[in-house]
Amino acid sequence: MTTRIFFVHGKESGPWGRKIQFLAPLARAKGFSVESPDFRGILNPEDRVEHLLLEVSKMASPVVLVGSSMGAYVATLASHHVQTLGLFLLAPAFYLPGYRNQNPSPVAPHVVTVHGWRDNVVPVSHAVRFSRQHKTILHLVDAGHSLDECLPFLGEVFTLFLGDILGNPSFVAR
Repeated sequence: MTTRIFFVHGKESGPWGRKIQFLAPLARAKGFSVESPDFRGILNPEDRVEHLLLEVSKMASPVVLVGSSMGAYVATLASHHVQTLGLFLLAPAFYLPGYRNQNPSPVAPHVVTVHGWRDNVVPVSHAVRFSRQHKTILHLVDAGHSLDECLPFLGEVFTLFLGDILGNPSFVAR
């Protein structure tokens, strides 16, 4: 059975935004199937977790969760309830007012975070705090919150991340 990747978009974007359109073909090329549920109109992050869990519950196999901003928060919380092979977190919205869980923890064997130094929505210190606490891989890039400036780099890191999940270890240090 093919492992499915669920892309979880952020608060201000949609299910097939620029990053997802860029990363989805890379996932398909590695043999994954992809899904990008629509969370528009669901403003509460905890309600988005419930929506994602409904979508994922249709799967009989483990999943990979890729989340951007609020979507990274949602994916991380969802990882507690579904068998998650990996979390790929982009500019994760952690430790923000209005988010119920102020200490999100990942439940997955592979966790990679990418965050922009120039992010004016979620301070870079939040990604550092999360990665330090959970001993996860963290890439800091010269980009803003959308990370659009570094799509080629995101593609390279995502490809290495998928290789690790498939059991083809990369040169990424742990």
